[in-house]
This record gives sequence, C-alpha cells and structure tokens, in this order.
Amino acid sequence: MSSTPNQSARGNHQGGKKSSPAARRKARRFAVQAIYQWQLAGANLAAIEAEFRTDNDMSKVDLEYFHDILHGVPREKADLDKKIEPLLDRRLDELTPVELAILRLGAYEMVHRIDVPYKVVINESVELAKTFGATDGHKYVNGILDKLAQRDRMVEIRGHKKS
Repeated sequence: MSSTPNQSARGNHQGGKKSSPAARRKARRFAVQAIYQWQLAGANLAAIEAEFRTDNDMSKVDLEYFHDILHGVPREKADLDKKIEPLLDRRLDELTPVELAILRLGAYEMVHRIDVPYKVVINESVELAKTFGATDGHKYVNGILDKLAQRDRMVEIRGHKKS
C-alpha cells in the first residue's frame, strides 16, 4: 500500500488517487481516539496528532485522511453539533464521550466528505462504536447517522446526481 501523507487533495475529494478502504478504516480508528482525547483533555490538535504519529504504526494509515478528520471535527464542532442535536433523544452532554466522538466523526464525513458514500460512513461509524463504545452504542450511532443521511444525503440515497 503506497499511501503517502500528501497523496490526496485537502478538502472534499481525493484528487487523482484513491485511498484503500483499509487505510481509511485505520485513519478513522486513530482519529476517533484522537478526537476522544481532544474532547476530554482539550489538548492542542497538533500535539495530539504528533503523539499519534509517534506512538503508533501509521505505515498503513491514510495519513491525509487522519489529519483531515482530526482537524476538521474540532473546526466544525459547532456546526456538527447543530446537525446532531435535533436527532438525539437526549442532550448532547448526556452522550458518552465515545458516542459523541463517533457521532461527530460520522457527521463530519457525512457533511464534508461527500466522496465517501453515506453507507460507508454509517458502517464505519457502527464498527467504531462496536469496538470502542458501550454494548449497544452501535445501534444508537447507526440510528442517528441514518437520520442524518436521510436529511443531508437524500440525493445520494435516491441514487440521483444533481449538478
């Protein structure tokens, strides 16, 4: 896997090269842990990113994607929270920190990474919740992100592309 840190364009598209699903999955896995750390400690994002790059084997990780998510979620936090909150059955501050990190990551991808199909966003978020969350947390994450997809990705869900 020849994933280099700058293989993709910053923003919503991957440029000319496509990252492997496994490299993206690993990027999400590290990103959700880093976002969790940021939420709890409020540490500097550059310091968190440096720590993850130093302390983990990142050779098979889409580093550009990891960077995009890690910096994008905090940057867009207020907007992401506004998108998530109406879909919840409780207050945002009543979510577990793990659920909140996963929902913010999923919402970020749903809104800002339109190059990632909504089903992939949901499935990957559910897998993160199964790995890191409470016993049935993945069901909750699935329901919230499905509602978000219905609202923000309706064109994709219907299978039509509008230009």
